[in-house]
Amino acid sequence: MSPHPSDAPTVASRGVLTTANGNPVDNNQTSMTAGTLGPVVLQDFHLIDKLAHFDRERIPERVVHAKGAGAHGYFEVTKDISHLTCAKFLSKVGKRTPVFTRFSTVGGELGSADTARDPRGFSVKFYTEEGNWDMVGNNTPIFFIRDPIKFPDFIHTQKRHPQTHLPDATMMWDFWSLVPESLHQVTILMSDRGIPDGFRHMHGYSSHTLKLVKADGSFHYVKWHFRTEQGIKNIMPDEAARLAGVDPNYATRDLFSAIERGEHPAWRVYVQVFTQEEALKYRFNPFDVTKVVSQKDFPLHEVGRMVLNRNPENYFAEVEQSAFCPSHMVPGIAPSPDRMLQGRLFSYADTHRHRLGTNYHQIPINRPIHGVNNHQRDGSMAINGNGGSAPNYEPNSYGGPAQNNLAGQTYAANFNVQGEVARHTYELTDDDFVQVGALYNLFSNEQKNRLATTIASGLSQTPVFIQKRQLGHFYRADKDYGRRVEAALKAAGSKI
Repeated sequence: MSPHPSDAPTVASRGVLTTANGNPVDNNQTSMTAGTLGPVVLQDFHLIDKLAHFDRERIPERVVHAKGAGAHGYFEVTKDISHLTCAKFLSKVGKRTPVFTRFSTVGGELGSADTARDPRGFSVKFYTEEGNWDMVGNNTPIFFIRDPIKFPDFIHTQKRHPQTHLPDATMMWDFWSLVPESLHQVTILMSDRGIPDGFRHMHGYSSHTLKLVKADGSFHYVKWHFRTEQGIKNIMPDEAARLAGVDPNYATRDLFSAIERGEHPAWRVYVQVFTQEEALKYRFNPFDVTKVVSQKDFPLHEVGRMVLNRNPENYFAEVEQSAFCPSHMVPGIAPSPDRMLQGRLFSYADTHRHRLGTNYHQIPINRPIHGVNNHQRDGSMAINGNGGSAPNYEPNSYGGPAQNNLAGQTYAANFNVQGEVARHTYELTDDDFVQVGALYNLFSNEQKNRLATTIASGLSQTPVFIQKRQLGHFYRADKDYGRRVEAALKAAGSKI
């Protein structure tokens, strides 16, 4: 569906074209010159202003999740969970909160194809009466690594080779084979689930464990699930490759067009809930984002429903400038000790300061609906009045905002921590392969064959020593998994 009107506007209905400082423009088709054949003159401010702004139109793209699409909508509470949290937007059934959601691929640049084999970002900004909560997740319940110190290295392997400037299978598989905790996510990525059919036909997950906190500071751990009402659909590799050539913006187009047609995509929202004691006793570390918390052990509890019903008016203003930060939490929601989450609490806000500026939170799409009241001042593009004449320090004797002591309880959700400050290493154990094997055995015979073929298509391009190292991980997860991949590698011409 085209965003263009069917009829051109009349001249009388069009506004007057102006310069950036509001002066009317007399001629937007011809530069000012010294005579008919003479050079352009410097005093043509409209020309200079127009070119100078054009030269600066592009801002740094996101270092990850650069290619994406977004939409506005609402979240409505459908089940009472007020016994678990004091978050006001979750306080009663029927309560609606406006949201903005951005979907994305992870590794590709702004111009990359929507049908890449890649995880999908699934981020939701809830505009609550207590400020914004950003649920910054993915379309998979797990991730490749569990320590943020590995994240820059991992992302480098998903980007381009520093010499050839080409995607490089050896970089990818070398890293994955040396970081076996990645096998769970690699298995999902290389399976039929690796290329979702657009953004409407996939689930979303917080991936990390978070906390829901009550007013007294007591809390439960939770994992958030957004389950699509459109049904899960995926794209096979040949069709994905075709679409990458003929319609690289396939998912972006699909989302926009569906909303324009009135087919508003929706997701049912659930949480898995468990206590501190259950977390400590659980077989798998619930703060290790390379592992799932089984729904058999901790079933899903419905919370609400998210509906996307309005397209952005301007992509750059609303989608490109949207800034999602896991550290943006409201009273009643708090972080867990998940190491990757702890790293993201810093990194996301930091990258937005680089990409959008110190005052990125003042950009309309990122503003809380009830305003901001603090002592932060100045910085590039401070456009919200900058606090006026109010004191810019605290404590002070002259008024202004004061802390909310209750919020301290509901943010921190205090819990005991003991131990020596050191670089404590996660030791690789069989637990890192158990869930991979269980996932593999959920696949049909045909799905297992396609998984092995997809893996071999990339892994066969790497040196044999990397193939052998990675093959050992497949065998450790499940012997049949290893055998099928080994056979697929040989069929692809590997000398393994």
